[in-house]
Amino acid sequence: MSFFIYILAFLVLLGALVTIHEFGHFIVARMCKVHVQRFSIGMGPVFYKRNDKHGTEFALSAIPLGGYVSMITNKLIELEPEVRDQLTEEQIQNTFDSKPKWQRASIMFAGPLANFILSIFIFTLIFLNTPDPQSVPVISNLNQDVKNYTSTSSFEIADQILEINDVVVKDAKDVNLELLSYAGYTGPLNIKIHRELSEEPFDIEIFVEDFLPTSESQNEPLDYLGIGIDYKMQPYIGGVINGGAAEKGMLQANDKIISIADKEVRYAEDIRYIVSNNPNANLVFKVERGAEMLYLPITIGSVTRDGQESGVLGVSFGTTRSLLQSLNKGVYETYNLSIKTLQFIGKMLSGNMGTENLSGPIGIAQMAGNTAQAGFLPFMYLMALLSISLAVINLLPIPVLDGGQLTLLGVEAIRGKPLPEKAENMIYTGGAAIVVMLMIFAVFNDISRFF
Repeated sequence: MSFFIYILAFLVLLGALVTIHEFGHFIVARMCKVHVQRFSIGMGPVFYKRNDKHGTEFALSAIPLGGYVSMITNKLIELEPEVRDQLTEEQIQNTFDSKPKWQRASIMFAGPLANFILSIFIFTLIFLNTPDPQSVPVISNLNQDVKNYTSTSSFEIADQILEINDVVVKDAKDVNLELLSYAGYTGPLNIKIHRELSEEPFDIEIFVEDFLPTSESQNEPLDYLGIGIDYKMQPYIGGVINGGAAEKGMLQANDKIISIADKEVRYAEDIRYIVSNNPNANLVFKVERGAEMLYLPITIGSVTRDGQESGVLGVSFGTTRSLLQSLNKGVYETYNLSIKTLQFIGKMLSGNMGTENLSGPIGIAQMAGNTAQAGFLPFMYLMALLSISLAVINLLPIPVLDGGQLTLLGVEAIRGKPLPEKAENMIYTGGAAIVVMLMIFAVFNDISRFF
C-alpha cells in the first residue's frame, strides 16, 4: 500500500508541475494566435488524446517525465508538407517563427512564469491557513572546541540571532539557507543579535575562510560554527479558546504578552511555565495590543492530570496573517528561494557545494510519498519548492530548455537574423546531451542513497 502512495504522490506532483508549466506556454501561444498541434503531459507514446475545437490535441503520454507543447513552425511545414493540409490559412500565416521576437520570448518565458505563479499561490494558501509562529533562533549551546571562524566578539548562551548579513532569519530554513549561500566564501559575516540585557541589537562580525568546505559541514552549517540553536516562539497569542480563561480575561489574537504578575515574558514557554504553576490564581497580564499597552487581570483556569493540578490559559501561540500579508510573504518566499536555488546551482558548478543532494525522479518520488503521508500542507509545500526549481532550471541558458531558447532569441536580436541552421542543430544537440547527463547523474545520486 505504501508503494502505491509513493507512486500516486509522484504522479500527482509531477503531473501538476508539468501541466502548469506547459499551460503557461500554451495559453500565451493561443493569445499570440500561434496554433498548438499538441499539448502533451508525459513523453513518448500517446495512450490517450482528445481534440478541442481549435484542432489542438490534448494528450497523455506513456513516460511521466515532463511534457511538451508542439507549435506549428515554418520549418515543420517544410519538413512535413502534409501538415499544411490539416491547417487553415490563418494558422499557416501565424506560425511560431513568424511572430515578433517579443511574442516568441513571451511564449518561452510563460512556462517558468506559470511555475513561479503556482509557487506564490501555494505559499499564500499555506501562510493564510497556518499561524506565523513568530519564532526566533536562540543560542542554546556553544562548542568552544570549534575554531572555524575568528571574531573579536563572542556569542553567549540565550543570544537571539536576528539577521545574517542584513537578511532577517526566523527559523531553521532561513538560517541554514543563508549560511549555505556563503559556502566557499572567505570574508566577514555580520550576525545581528539581541542580548537580554542590551537595549539595542548589535552585530557580531565573524571572519570565515573557505566557509563550509565539505558536504558534511553543509548539512549542518551551525555545527561548523560551533553553535547550537533552539527556535523559540515569541509571546504572541495566535488564537483564544472559547470559554477559556484567556477569553474571559479579554485576551485577543495577535496580543503580545510582555509580563505576567510583574515577571518578564520573553518567549511563549515563559507563559506556559508561569501559568501552569498558578492554577486558579488571579494574575495581571501586561499586554501589547497594537500601539496600546494594557493591564488585564485574568483568573487562570486549572486542570488535573495524574493527581496534580496545573494552570491553563486557553490560548495558542503565533499570529494570524491577512490575505495581503500572506500574498506578500508568498511573493517574497518565491523570490528568496529562487535566488537561493540559482546561487546553489552556481556553487555546485564552481565546486563550492556538494552535488549529493541533487535529486532525480526516484528522490522526488520518495519526497512526494513522505510529504503526502505527512499531510496536505507539507505535500503542497514540496510542490511549491519543486515548482521554483523547475522554473529556475528551465531559465538556465541551456539549449532545449526555455532559457536556452530565450538566449538564442537574444542572439538573433543582436545579429539581426537567426543563427545558421547547422549551428543551431549543433547547439541543440549539445544542450540535449547536457540535460541527459544531468538526468543520469541525478538518477545515480538517487540510487547511491540506497547503498
